[in-house]
Amino acid sequence: MDSVHEKRHSALSEERISAEECREIALRIRAEIGKVIVGQHELVRDVLVCLLAEGHVLLEGVPGLGKTMLLRTLADVVSMPWSRIQFTPDLMPADIVGTQVLHESEDGARELRFRPGPITANLILADEVNRATPKTQAAMLEAMQERAVTVGGETRLLPRPFLVMATQNPIEMEGTYPLPEAQLDRFMFKSMVPFPSADELVTVAERTTGTVTPTVEAVTDGATLRTMIALTRSVPIPDHCVRHAVDLVVATHPGGENAPEAVSRYVRFGASPRGVQALTLGAKATALLDGRPNVSTDDIRAVAVPALRHRVNVGYEATADGVDADQLIDAVLDAVPIPGSGVRGAP
Repeated sequence: MDSVHEKRHSALSEERISAEECREIALRIRAEIGKVIVGQHELVRDVLVCLLAEGHVLLEGVPGLGKTMLLRTLADVVSMPWSRIQFTPDLMPADIVGTQVLHESEDGARELRFRPGPITANLILADEVNRATPKTQAAMLEAMQERAVTVGGETRLLPRPFLVMATQNPIEMEGTYPLPEAQLDRFMFKSMVPFPSADELVTVAERTTGTVTPTVEAVTDGATLRTMIALTRSVPIPDHCVRHAVDLVVATHPGGENAPEAVSRYVRFGASPRGVQALTLGAKATALLDGRPNVSTDDIRAVAVPALRHRVNVGYEATADGVDADQLIDAVLDAVPIPGSGVRGAP
């Protein structure tokens, strides 16, 4: 499987696109999304970063905030097929990855043929992913990690780019199956979907209750996006920035170097090595979106909260004292020295 992925990554590098062209396309994607999605600028940026880094994003927010509309709009803007999977307790793995069905030809011959599931689209909305059973969640998350599905002993690669945007409703947890930490770790970012302001609600009402429905134009396609993804991975990152990402992850562990007192008190265990990968790739995409030629420590720190909030496992003491993962990551950012500055926290 590794050799297959290496071949596909090398194929991405055959085409070329400049950093400025990549940034212009990304800005146009964001502008088109803004025609439909009101506000949510940080959320849209997180999704774009994950798209450029070919990672997956977990969204948490109450219903009705436009999560489905966001992915549908993104699919229209980038001219790629998308699927929506509504996770329910009776959903089976075959309902996601596909299954083999018996096909009978005109001459009476019978054979098993693969019928692909909704996971075979480029963009996937996994709605209320915590409502499915662990077995079904595992099938989904295996496809996310391997970018392939195995049915009937045959492995089939999924199309690329491949982005899963999963949602969770934080206020209705009865009868749900919260994702285990090892499965949460497969999401590059966890982004919160805030409730809109009063002015934004006015705009939402105006856009959705009138006679004219906002429409978007296609900005790019899958082939160009694959080139943009390859370019994102090629953005230079200095050694001291990689080290800073490592230092931040180490500081999320109780007893780790530079770990603040709050981490030692409230955290059961900190971020995994995937946290370093998420920080690094997220920083590369951030630098590209901002039009800078290489990664800086500011880029690492800018993505620290969405990259680490779901990777920091807090104990019951944190819940009792009203301390959440975001506050602990802020404490880590304040405690870890910035390379070359000689100070802790933001300069």
